[in-house]
Amino acid sequence: MVSGGSVKPHVRVLGIDDGPFSFGDARAPLVGAVVRLPNYVEGLMVRSVGVDGTDANDRIVEMLASSRYRDGLKLAMLDGAALGGFNVVDIGELAERTGVPFATVTRDPPDMAKIEKALKANFDDWKERLAVLKRHKLRELDTGHKPLFAACAGIDFAEASEIIRASVVRGALPEPLRIAHLIAAAFAKGESRGRA
Repeated sequence: MVSGGSVKPHVRVLGIDDGPFSFGDARAPLVGAVVRLPNYVEGLMVRSVGVDGTDANDRIVEMLASSRYRDGLKLAMLDGAALGGFNVVDIGELAERTGVPFATVTRDPPDMAKIEKALKANFDDWKERLAVLKRHKLRELDTGHKPLFAACAGIDFAEASEIIRASVVRGALPEPLRIAHLIAAAFAKGESRGRA
């Protein structure tokens, strides 16, 4: 996958992101964009995830289980460690269940004190959700643009970093995540909006 410090051409990466939702909604759209780096969209996957639910891992496993792209994926990445609000994702469990390496990528490090306060105020199982969010340490990753923060499972950080860097085409967000974000927003709103 990584040879001599660079990613082989045409590596296949999956970006997964949720679409906009209201906290009164039961479900949020979930989109997976399969991209052959740097920016060739090869396929799309669509599911939904419970808003503030506990089904994020199961929906992602389901998405990959039925996909013809799974065996060729070098990395699956998510925009942050939660979908649909506080439906937290355990990338270690995902890597183990799917056989695909996973990473979370974010533009800014999360404010864990603020997150803990929100979890305590809203969820009986806040300790479990917080433990999952803290399970994989975020590390700063230089992309040549604004730094990103990433954690990974099923792959070493140096290798994941090379793939993430190779997926940043313009701006700071990796292209698979940018594409998934735009499509998920269009599902929810009829048109993509916001920063991607």
